[in-house]
Amino acid sequence: MKTKTSKYSRRDFLKVATQSSAAMLITGCVSPASEEIQSTKTKTLQPVTTTAKPTIKMTENIPIQQVEREATPSPNLEEKIGQMIMVGFRGLEVNSKVIEDIRKRHVGGILLFDYDTPSKNPERNIKSPLQVRRLTKALQSYSDTPLLISIDYEGGKVNRLKKKYGFPTTVSQQYLGNKNNLAFTRKKATQMAKTLSDIGINLNFAPVVDVNTNPNNPIIGKIGRSFSSNPNIVSKHAIEFIKAHRRHKILCALKHFPGHGSSAADSHLGIADVSDTWSNIELQPFENIIKAGQADSIMTAHVFNNRLDPKWPATLSKSTISGLLRTKLGHTGVVFSDDMQMRAIANEYGLETAVKKAIEAGVDILVIGNNIGHFDPDIAKKVTKIIKENISEQRIDESYQRIMALKGKII
Repeated sequence: MKTKTSKYSRRDFLKVATQSSAAMLITGCVSPASEEIQSTKTKTLQPVTTTAKPTIKMTENIPIQQVEREATPSPNLEEKIGQMIMVGFRGLEVNSKVIEDIRKRHVGGILLFDYDTPSKNPERNIKSPLQVRRLTKALQSYSDTPLLISIDYEGGKVNRLKKKYGFPTTVSQQYLGNKNNLAFTRKKATQMAKTLSDIGINLNFAPVVDVNTNPNNPIIGKIGRSFSSNPNIVSKHAIEFIKAHRRHKILCALKHFPGHGSSAADSHLGIADVSDTWSNIELQPFENIIKAGQADSIMTAHVFNNRLDPKWPATLSKSTISGLLRTKLGHTGVVFSDDMQMRAIANEYGLETAVKKAIEAGVDILVIGNNIGHFDPDIAKKVTKIIKENISEQRIDESYQRIMALKGKII
């Protein structure tokens, strides 16, 4: 597919955009930008229903090219808000709805799944390596700002890129931790990172750095997602996993802060209260990896812990995210929410309250997979409206600056 090049590359855009946001924060000048990010394609964009799908001719041996767009340095408020939203969609190919979310709402991230839970359809976004490669390239072609295209690719049971679709076999983190051979972990993680690189996925929601303090935990220990009950083993193997991904320019997100390993409940299904089971050793892997400079980003847990916050679960807790994670542990990078449609959040708080409290707490990117409960085709539109009406531009700028810095690592 041919793309138009211009005086601004995507790398230039990220560099200038981040500097622009930083300057606004330093001077305290928080006013809507007068210039919008627009490409030639954007200026002539027709209504979404008539947007033509790009023709993509490719073989598995053709590298994914960096797409360059004409861009002015100053994004407007809507563009900054869009970067704070990551959504899932239905389709093995791009469709008018996801194009609308990318072009009109400027969503900054896409989350891919292999199975559609609401409809119980075994087909969602993943069918084969070549199909995914074509899909990610098409998604990127519609975005003026590089998209974070993400997936849960931990290995073992939590693995969207299964062997039946033509992807390499993986092993669980528990298997790696039990083997406790860092060279072997590096080898398996390198294979995974190369797989992601080959198909155009640039963000892996992994590794899990939860300490396996409860082997009977239905969502961590029982399905082999934790490296170990020893926080030092967790830390060492997680760092090897991250380094392997970095060598292939794949970002990682540590999960689930401040620790989900001790829970007796699944936060996908409802409240997971760890007040009586959580311990400080669950913070050690996060602290170790942050100190080692290997924490690209961190994902929150929808767990309630009254020792950290007597009212709010971690994702919505300012004392947990801004206080403990950022101030005490020193994480300066992006914070992702876990999926905001998980029942621990969706059943207990309205969408507006959840979105508002998460961002106020310190979350930078709201993850909305649209793959739990029911599928909402207008979820990005709703979340954009909530952010615009409830969050200050200064707070939006803080997240925007961190997001642009994260994207700059892989462009």
